[in-house]
Amino acid sequence: MDPIMEAYEALEEKVLAYYPQLDCQSLREAFQYADSHHSKQLRRDGTPYITHPLAVADIVADLKLDQDALMAAILHDCIEDTNATHEEVAARFGEPVADLVEGVTKLTRVQYVSMEEKQMENLRKMLLAMSKDIRVVLVKLCDRLHNMRTMQYQTPKKQREKSLETMEIYAPIAHRLGMQRLRWELEDLSLKYLDPVGYKEIEEELAALTSHQQEFLMSLQQKIQARLKMEGVECSVYSRVKSIYSVYRKIYTKHKTMSEIFDLYALRVIVDNVADCYKALGYVHNMFNLVPDRFKDYISTPKPNMYQSLHTTVIGRQGIPFEVQIRTWEMHELAEYGVAAHWKYKQQPGNSQMRPGDEAYEWVRKLLESQESSDAEEFVHSLKVDLFSDEVFVFTPHGDVVNLPAGSTPIDFAYSIHSAVGNRMVGAKVNGRIVTLDSQLHNGDIVEIMTSKSARGPSRDWMSICKSNEARNKIRQWFKKERRDENVATGRASFESELKRAGFTIASITSEDVLPRILKKARYNSLEDMYAAIGYGGITSAKAVTRIRDEMLRIQREEKDRMAALQQEPGSVQDLRVAGNRELAPLPQKKITYSKTGIIVEGLDNCMVKFAKCCTPVPGDPVIGFVTRGYGVSVHRQDCPNAAPERRKEDHGRWLSVSWGKSEQDSYQTSFLISAKDRSNLLLDTAAVLSAAKIRVDSLSAKSTPDGYALITSLVSVRNLEELEGVIRKLNNISGVIDVKRSTS
Repeated sequence: MDPIMEAYEALEEKVLAYYPQLDCQSLREAFQYADSHHSKQLRRDGTPYITHPLAVADIVADLKLDQDALMAAILHDCIEDTNATHEEVAARFGEPVADLVEGVTKLTRVQYVSMEEKQMENLRKMLLAMSKDIRVVLVKLCDRLHNMRTMQYQTPKKQREKSLETMEIYAPIAHRLGMQRLRWELEDLSLKYLDPVGYKEIEEELAALTSHQQEFLMSLQQKIQARLKMEGVECSVYSRVKSIYSVYRKIYTKHKTMSEIFDLYALRVIVDNVADCYKALGYVHNMFNLVPDRFKDYISTPKPNMYQSLHTTVIGRQGIPFEVQIRTWEMHELAEYGVAAHWKYKQQPGNSQMRPGDEAYEWVRKLLESQESSDAEEFVHSLKVDLFSDEVFVFTPHGDVVNLPAGSTPIDFAYSIHSAVGNRMVGAKVNGRIVTLDSQLHNGDIVEIMTSKSARGPSRDWMSICKSNEARNKIRQWFKKERRDENVATGRASFESELKRAGFTIASITSEDVLPRILKKARYNSLEDMYAAIGYGGITSAKAVTRIRDEMLRIQREEKDRMAALQQEPGSVQDLRVAGNRELAPLPQKKITYSKTGIIVEGLDNCMVKFAKCCTPVPGDPVIGFVTRGYGVSVHRQDCPNAAPERRKEDHGRWLSVSWGKSEQDSYQTSFLISAKDRSNLLLDTAAVLSAAKIRVDSLSAKSTPDGYALITSLVSVRNLEELEGVIRKLNNISGVIDVKRSTS
């Protein structure tokens, strides 16, 4: 039999096993339709393209989704990559299938590593798709999983880009949807390309340990199963080893060794009902010694992604700690397949829409609400925080459970109850004692909010104290509604100060022919609306000025060209006088250097020269010059993206040869980027190396990434390339540093 038909037959057989009502004829027609439309396409490994949609459908079948989702998986690339249309798919296979295919197609076009504005729009698409029909995102996750499984056929650059995108977006969404099995595989496959050395080390160590402990785990399984059976508790017991990425995070972010990871091995005990869960827990504690502070009851307080289980860590006679997870069969399916299992249990056929009161999706609704008035960069950051953050579970005085992001404060708690509670808050009690509003809450805390009708509302300082995006958004909304006049005044002062710093005047943007273009670029209906947004924290003044700066420079260039054209015509002097009645924005002052900088420009004497800030060349770098409009020659490194061969072809006449000569300058500014595994004192060690090298450091900053890495950027002044390369060699010797490279943008 043809391998492709064999794969399809196996898929049909798998689906019939859990979905007996399958319309085999319709599914086969969808397969044949996709096969014919993809007939001339091949994957990078040389196989027919149809093998990919079939593999995605097979993963969808593992999730036990319905017929529409299976057909959408098979057809998911037809609208994107062939001449198939939504109308044609709807006519042949029904509107629900066509809508699913189109939904997946829109998500396929997402590029998550783009600029913040575009990234926010793409993330919003993901959330909206999730809110309308959860199956769109489930099929997309299956599509991404198969792509990651076959990532070895992509270029190294594509492997890293897709892996980073998967780690930052798709794996966290799988986690929040409770799909742990899929999430672990996505994380492990991403790590394989992001840090192949670390991945291989942990994989080999885990394999060796697991092989060594196999007999130990088997004996524990048999011992627990025998004891529970003797006590009349029907159960299944099996073992699991922690995923590679989970181990990686604990080793590199919490600085633990393998021996310090207590849940490296876990035994899962699956019973018939909740009562048996607690009975089994008692018998396990009777059989083994309990490790203090390692018991968690996620049955009485489920995680936000619906996960329920009892977790306890115990030590056997061999002195090896291991975790025991106890749950029912339904809890187990929810733990493995998350929302897919929840959808199967809770939704009626043909009705996969999220219901407004469905708590399983409450976080999606809150994120959608929060983005309505958020600045793009803040929204993207908040989304990633919400996706990645651990939770803390606290109680109201009446015993209701409230889950919040780890590190939350009483302010977060108050606004999670209701906006009015937060706005009227005057104090808080935790476990019966009055605490400050910036106190961090911990699991099990009982939190009581003290309110007053005469309260003046939230303080602006609360924005930096609270942890949750929900609380920040509600505080922002209060200031937006209650303090508009104050916001306008505050925002105006901040904006005008930032505008002046950028080299413009307020008069230059308020003329009647300029202002509409500026407001359109800034995305506000009036200056007052923009001032108010700055005042209540909807956007920063720096970001507002950045948005309009390019438009102002464009207007200036247009005016300059118009005036130059007028000069060449009779009577242009009078025209120039008329044009001069309108105040033009002064161009920001540019620092211009001459040939004394050591740059020799071929064919030109005493030419104005400036060094490109995108690549910051230093003596010894191969360089090339670009003739700018009004600012002389801009000198780039030859490997700068802005001086790439294709760009040189576009403006062939403006590129010229330059070289290094003798210079009166003692030093040259340049920048570099350090990628490292995050750890304590990393920035301190970096500063120490730079200090020992006796070079001037103009700036040094660092930020941590959610996956346990750190990025350090530095602007330094060096004499030449040789000195810079010596510094880079020393930086590469710092513990944890992965790469040091010159900055180019």
